[in-house]
Amino acid sequence: MILQRTPATLRPGRRLLRAAGALVAATVVGATLVAAPSSATPLAPVPVPVDGTLTAPAVVRNACATARPGHARCLAEGRVDRVARQAGLEASAATDRLVGARGTGALATAATRPPGYGADQLRKAYGLPATGSTATVAVLIAGDVPHAEADLAVYRATYKLPPCRSSTGCFRKVNQQGRAAPLPPGDPGWALEGSMDVQMVSAACPTCRILLVEADDPSLVNLAAATETARRLGATVASHSYGADESAFALTVRYPYRSDRMISVVSSGDFGFTTASFPAALPNVIAVGGTSLRRSTNARGWTEKVWDFAGSGCSAYFAKPAAQKDRNCAMRTVSDISAVADPQTGVAVYDTWENPFGEDWVVLGGTSTSAPLVAGMVGAARAGRTLRTNALYGRSAFVNDVVGGTNGFCGGDYLCRGLKGYDAPSGIGTPRGLRVFTG
Repeated sequence: MILQRTPATLRPGRRLLRAAGALVAATVVGATLVAAPSSATPLAPVPVPVDGTLTAPAVVRNACATARPGHARCLAEGRVDRVARQAGLEASAATDRLVGARGTGALATAATRPPGYGADQLRKAYGLPATGSTATVAVLIAGDVPHAEADLAVYRATYKLPPCRSSTGCFRKVNQQGRAAPLPPGDPGWALEGSMDVQMVSAACPTCRILLVEADDPSLVNLAAATETARRLGATVASHSYGADESAFALTVRYPYRSDRMISVVSSGDFGFTTASFPAALPNVIAVGGTSLRRSTNARGWTEKVWDFAGSGCSAYFAKPAAQKDRNCAMRTVSDISAVADPQTGVAVYDTWENPFGEDWVVLGGTSTSAPLVAGMVGAARAGRTLRTNALYGRSAFVNDVVGGTNGFCGGDYLCRGLKGYDAPSGIGTPRGLRVFTG
């Protein structure tokens, strides 16, 4: 399949609206959405399988802009091709009708599936239970996610997950200092990232509590401060779907990720075999790589290979963990484990606040998908307080080995290819149930 990337074409404050079956550009003026002149014609209906999967070649765009020095970039990538847009339009319109007429309760019996893998499919692919732990999983994000709780309610109702509300203590949103207000300003790309993260944690652990901690901005300093707040507020697992090239400066903000009471689960990056990403390069975090996940007739029912852009690399700053025995990287190798990340085989996400990709239901990928999925799995396993990265390397019996695919050029080496056993893009493999986190 051909996977293309396109630059962002909508500035913050602009989005695509549904209008008479067409996609029309609009501008926010004050509190009013004003439609811009457009020659857009309605998109022709496209067939979408009843399970929500999309197989047409993807055109992909990054949700967040390139980061400034000393700042991180969110790693969500969205499908903007015609098939994904039309499927998202139809699912969004159906959701609007059901919620408007009968509330979110109507979604649990709706026949229309959003495009992309849903929570039920993800649990089947990785052998996850539907119930379990009530551990607190923190999601670290930059800026506010204004509709996080409401959008999470729609996602969970769509896939028949139990409600997770702030009124019951299941969901909590705080600022960098751990207070409910004031919250930082929102950014459309980071807000979409936040929506995906809390929904992926929900998919992997429907009974976990979710703590959304919003840093003042994407600076590494403030993201580190927000990470410390998550630990202080009792989270046992923290999900970080962002990254920056590792550097000497990163050494100064590494300490909050090193807690012995909370394990950090981090995206490996979306730029293939290249400079190692921070904080994934830290030896005491779980760096999560990415795969392409597809249905199969094999015993598992699924196959995976290395995603073309899954991050992998060899650290220039951080020592190799004792459990890593790979030979061609003297320092820390990224990554440790992996899960679905390819937008071509992406996941369904619901986001209604200034969504940079237009429709409320979108198909997303990137290692921004795999990290919160794995964080939710760690939470479901009740392993956040005790799990150490080194322990994963002795549990290869509890993973799906990822063989095939490449994320760059390294002479066929394991640093950029999916090979039997450990390889850098997929780590030890993808979880097969929760025992990889508990032994």
